[in-house]
Amino acid sequence: MSQLKRAPKECGSWFWDLEDIEPPGLESALVVAAKMTAVLQEFDLLSPAKLEYRWYVFGSGAISVMSTLFVFTPLDDPSLPDKVLGSRPSAFPNAEIDDLHVVGPGTWLDARGKAHEEPRLVELAVSPDPLGPTATLAVHHDIWNWFDFSGHPHPEVHDQNAPRLAAALRELNSAFGVTPELGEPTHFGSALAFGIAVPDAHDDGMGPDLTDKL
Repeated sequence: MSQLKRAPKECGSWFWDLEDIEPPGLESALVVAAKMTAVLQEFDLLSPAKLEYRWYVFGSGAISVMSTLFVFTPLDDPSLPDKVLGSRPSAFPNAEIDDLHVVGPGTWLDARGKAHEEPRLVELAVSPDPLGPTATLAVHHDIWNWFDFSGHPHPEVHDQNAPRLAAALRELNSAFGVTPELGEPTHFGSALAFGIAVPDAHDDGMGPDLTDKL
């Protein structure tokens, strides 16, 4: 059960273009997903439980079908690509896979350092693009921010969680030797290289109140 408020848009996101680093194809995309998930697991940010992916037909676009595959093996298991392709909708034999979303819970720490499990604490998507894989990491909760969504500073929560995200981003960059592009700012935050930018505070020390946008 979710314990945190979740923003409908990203508080921050990071995009890695790995076309010059990894070969194209589904197998390669799953290897990338496995490498990135291993890093995120190291910091208790993502424990993979399933893959979610939509389908499209080249030249026609999306077909409004999404498949879910529960995973009980590592994401780079050689048998996994066949299982993914085996879920292709029979009505669309030429359908191709869009982004692979690695779905599972992560752990966040409250102001006292107590650990809590949260579904979809981070969002990881890897695209098996014909030119080569790309990957996106996004966060939607205020635990990475200096202010909570109501504008109150919560430095204890920030200091328990933001350094873990920063360390994971550094390790992901190191794993691929690629610096990610920063996602577009939203009402809920703006990505920096290793975290979320602190918005300007009001005269009373409060940040922006975003509760009406949740």
